[in-house]
Amino acid sequence: MQRRELIAGGAALGLMGLGAVEANAQGTPLSMQPVEVRIRADIAPNEVHVIPDAFMLYWTQPNQRAIRYMVRVGRDDLYEPGEYFVGAKKEWPSWTPTPAMIERNPAYKQWEDGQPGGPNNPLGARALYLFQPGRGDTFLRVHGTNAPSTIGRAVSNGCAGMLNDHIVDLYSRVPMRSRVVLHPKTA
Repeated sequence: MQRRELIAGGAALGLMGLGAVEANAQGTPLSMQPVEVRIRADIAPNEVHVIPDAFMLYWTQPNQRAIRYMVRVGRDDLYEPGEYFVGAKKEWPSWTPTPAMIERNPAYKQWEDGQPGGPNNPLGARALYLFQPGRGDTFLRVHGTNAPSTIGRAVSNGCAGMLNDHIVDLYSRVPMRSRVVLHPKTA
């Protein structure tokens, strides 16, 4: 699958609201709202695809359709493209920084034994835990965020982050063992 073709498939129908300055009742710009888009026929339904350069996540559906969400992604040196599967799902998950995260940001040391789930937790309202065969938990997540200004940026420790309302919606759609593809960055 060519990532440009996945993007072009969604762009071909128009991106309903992209670039709009209006906001919904919660104050979220319309350009950041999930939108249903058309995709190529050869893309399987019930998969998550993250296109990092466009800061978009697609939940593919039958009949050449997908729901597109805006995301943040990992910084260049921390983004790990590849194929994964959803190995766990958690509501209001706790968060424990890895030793490498603590080394990069010593302020995380206060949470080395874990931070309870809740509105102030960096994983937000829901998290999909990404696993690989033979490797198990990769410590990569698709999760909510309490920092909406980071959407559309490469700022995380490797995970894909979404607005909390959007991860709640995606979480309800994505079953365990779903395929997740983190496409390579090109820029």
